[in-house]
Amino acid sequence: MFKNFLSLFILFIGAILSGSAHAKELPDFTGLVEKQGPAVVNISTTQIVRNQQGLSHVPEGDPYYEFFRRFAPQMPREQESQSLGSGFIISADGYIMTNAHVVESADKVTVRLTDKREFRAKVIGADKRTDVALLKIEAAGLPKINVGDPSKLKVGEWVIAIGSPFGFDSSVTAGIVSAKGRSLPQDNFVPFIQTDVAINPGNSGGPLFNMNGEVVGINSQIYTRSGGSMGLSFAIPIDVATQVTEQLRSSGKVTRGRIGVTIQEITRELAESFGLSKPAGALVSSVEKDGAADKAGIEVSDVILKFDGKTVNSSIDLPRIVAATKPGSKVAVELWRKGEAKQINVVVAAMPEDGKLARATKKPADDAPEMISRLGIAVSELNAEQLQELQITGGLLVEEVKGAVARAAGLHQGDVLLAIGNKPIRSLAQFSEIIKQVPPGRNVALLVRRGDSTSYVAIKLDEK
Repeated sequence: MFKNFLSLFILFIGAILSGSAHAKELPDFTGLVEKQGPAVVNISTTQIVRNQQGLSHVPEGDPYYEFFRRFAPQMPREQESQSLGSGFIISADGYIMTNAHVVESADKVTVRLTDKREFRAKVIGADKRTDVALLKIEAAGLPKINVGDPSKLKVGEWVIAIGSPFGFDSSVTAGIVSAKGRSLPQDNFVPFIQTDVAINPGNSGGPLFNMNGEVVGINSQIYTRSGGSMGLSFAIPIDVATQVTEQLRSSGKVTRGRIGVTIQEITRELAESFGLSKPAGALVSSVEKDGAADKAGIEVSDVILKFDGKTVNSSIDLPRIVAATKPGSKVAVELWRKGEAKQINVVVAAMPEDGKLARATKKPADDAPEMISRLGIAVSELNAEQLQELQITGGLLVEEVKGAVARAAGLHQGDVLLAIGNKPIRSLAQFSEIIKQVPPGRNVALLVRRGDSTSYVAIKLDEK
């Protein structure tokens, strides 16, 4: 009995020691916060809102002017609107990074340090496309952050945020990196870092630290249905932000490269139809006339695999790589065209600082639509009026979508088929002949015009 008791006691002590060992593995953020916290600032903004109410809508000559002047309650003609955010000091002489939306339309920006000193800040510049802004306060010997390398971040790694959620200065929250390289709607130029760190209104513009005490991102957005944190927050990588602020500091604005193409993601089915060994690169679905790509000879159905030596793993990579290229630069572009690799040179144009095409809906008067059974669609040739209206030289109008495969691929009545693979569609007979030559079960890529946009759709042909 004593032996059994001794065994249980040893197991109990072992469990306690094991738990202590696991507890020691949990990160301790205290040293990091004490050292880096003073470089994080609170940002408050004031916007003067001009009130349109009151007597502004009643002219002085109006018979009711005197009545409204004496008896109607008058709102002040100007009111102040205030908001809060966060930021962090990047140089001892007073340069501060934050989000562009934190200082947007602000008439007055005030920065408060952790030692309670307040400074009037000047907005050096702001870039809406990346949501990065650079501020300057007149001070010296300020504590500043250390910049880290976001490319070395690993999913699952601990990170912390310091900021002013709801105005509570110097609040610290912690979590892990949930994903890297996230692309969000309307944000083509930022490969966001996704975390589950609690971020709330007022945290915007604050730093995201790694465990080495280095800033790896600017907390910028959250996904929420309640208005508060739901464990989905997104940070701008600090290297992207630094590239922006360097330009803002030197010129007050940001210039980006542009080549003038519309691209889409390469799916497995599209990769097969174009003869690629794997789905990679950016598929060109339209080329801007007289743009940089057009002048260089880039064509619809080309797949851009590399740009200026940088691999384009996914279509979301290309806008970021091109935008980071200096306008006027001559760069090499590696393409996949008609089953083989090709290299051409492109002179990158500048992206500008911030006509509606008609849609064919009329049927040709003399020709009935023809059913392409292997695709499950009924199509007809466009007449001269429709071609002119759409400003195209050829194509087929989708009159009806009957096949389940075509519906699943996303074809709709009223779509215009412009090309199959890299071959422009000139007539119904030519299109039918191409379809007949495609082996059963093989994916084909159709270039589809819908409204003002074009994109490729992959369809697997009927096995029969």
